[in-house]
Amino acid sequence: MATITPAFVDTHCHLNAAEYAPDRDAVAAAAHAAGVTRIVVPAVERANFTVVEQYDRRYPGCRHALGIHPMYVDRAAEEDIVVLDAMLARGGAVAVGEIGLDFFVDGHDATRQAWFFVEQLRLARKYDLPVLLHIRRAQDEVLKHLRRIAVPGGIAHAFNGSRQQADAFIRLGFRLGFGGALTYPRARRIREHAANLPMEAIVLETDGPDIPPEFAPRTRNDPANLPRIATVLAELRGMALDELALRTTANALAVMPRLALDG
Repeated sequence: MATITPAFVDTHCHLNAAEYAPDRDAVAAAAHAAGVTRIVVPAVERANFTVVEQYDRRYPGCRHALGIHPMYVDRAAEEDIVVLDAMLARGGAVAVGEIGLDFFVDGHDATRQAWFFVEQLRLARKYDLPVLLHIRRAQDEVLKHLRRIAVPGGIAHAFNGSRQQADAFIRLGFRLGFGGALTYPRARRIREHAANLPMEAIVLETDGPDIPPEFAPRTRNDPANLPRIATVLAELRGMALDELALRTTANALAVMPRLALDG
């Protein structure tokens, strides 16, 4: 009897990144061969809106999200929100993202980040789209905005907050993204969340080319790594890999319904 490869969804991979330029086609093909049947490719600024949109047609299983990342707002213009509005109106994006707040880097402009974040939350509400959140040292601030501007859920990407914050995101209809970081034994809080949070709240991601897993440190993180990352998560939760694949895929489709559509 032939072995059936479990199907996984990489809910966050920057396939358009320069690190993939030498062999992007091969990277996408290897991921698909490994059982990664869907890859969500989020934009980070206006300059790559069209690029990630084109990946829907170029790579089987790729779907795009559109947004302005908080680390890119310094070079963004207010008119970029108008462009984003027009592109979301086309109906092809599965989410608004990558958006959020990042207070980790010294000298960040919290006011400017907040303006772009709020405007994009309003677009997500307008188009009934979930959001892909980037959050560093801003969990409570992000939650404050989400309580004020209700959106149809989304994913708190690379989640590393407290259990109380995790529960707050879950109550707002969010799933929490886990990837390469959980493979490191020293990442105790992330591994504790991955093991103990409700299964319905968990989705998989690589954040490729970033956050390489423990089994491939200091290398480019490829979406084909996702099944091995999932194996570690399955071990942490004491469940079969096939079941984990089914449930995390179902979670991803539930929070991003347009991910299930072809084209």
